[in-house]
Amino acid sequence: MLILGIETSCDETSASVVEDGTHILSNIVVSQEALHGRFGGVVPEIACREHTKGIVSVIRNAIVKANINIDEIDAVSVANTPGLIGALLIGLTAAKTLSFALKIPLVTLNHLHAHIYACKFDHRSIDYPAISLVVSGGHTTLFLTKSETKHEQIGRTLDDAAGEAFDKVGKILGLGYPSGPVIDTISKNGNKKAVTFPRSYLEKGSLDFSFSGVKTAVLYYCSGQDAKSGKEKPKLNDREIADIAASFQEAVVDVLVDKTISAALQFSVNGIIFGGGVAANSRLRQRFGEAARQNNISLYYPPKELCIDNAAMIAGLAYHKYLEKNFSSLEIEAIP
Repeated sequence: MLILGIETSCDETSASVVEDGTHILSNIVVSQEALHGRFGGVVPEIACREHTKGIVSVIRNAIVKANINIDEIDAVSVANTPGLIGALLIGLTAAKTLSFALKIPLVTLNHLHAHIYACKFDHRSIDYPAISLVVSGGHTTLFLTKSETKHEQIGRTLDDAAGEAFDKVGKILGLGYPSGPVIDTISKNGNKKAVTFPRSYLEKGSLDFSFSGVKTAVLYYCSGQDAKSGKEKPKLNDREIADIAASFQEAVVDVLVDKTISAALQFSVNGIIFGGGVAANSRLRQRFGEAARQNNISLYYPPKELCIDNAAMIAGLAYHKYLEKNFSSLEIEAIP
């Protein structure tokens, strides 16, 4: 079965053809990082303009690279939630158009659930139920995952997502945008114990997250309590920047790992899945590996190239929704 996936929830325009849920025939991803970098974050108007300009060619390239004819596609799938409303609408409109024109089913799905599914391309057999963590620039969310298509949200960020905190700290340190990969790299040369930044665990037993405090702690550490007063910021050398980055990263990783392991023990599951852009972080992968071994829990995560937003995970998950005959009508809407 061939399914075309479309992903435009934020600032990547992507289309993919996946066979039988796990065989990626093509996965075209066009990033807008260069356009948004000078603004220090994603500008919705720019993202939507670029999606509109590129969506047709991206879909065409995915079909050509898959070496198939468009009329061989069995279904078209797209993420219709969550994300930037304008960006979601562009992908959804393209998918609806193809569904109508080709007279094939339309499968819509949750972008976060697709990030969980991304690990299936490397791990065909997963012991469900499992605890799933989606950690990205816009989301930090815990799910109790009972199958490929059944997810119950059990925790979420109450303010900044982990990836958002990485980008904001990167801006404080002058590392550019996006900052996550840069912090990951320079932290390897830093002392993660150099600065004790706060770990926010919220009330006892909470599975929610909060990263606003650690971001603010980094700002005050670098610029003093009068950080917004307009005074010139102190100059930091490369060693200091590396130490601050490593200490900040460790604070975030501690909370992500501790709460995910706590959820796994609370719900008595045998597996942990994590995905999303921050799932590519090498320290997070290392710490999850250590914690999973200590607790005798299986660990599943995607290859790094599938941690970013991509349409392969959309088409892969859609295969299972297709088998359940979980189709959408052309009246379905985008939900931010």
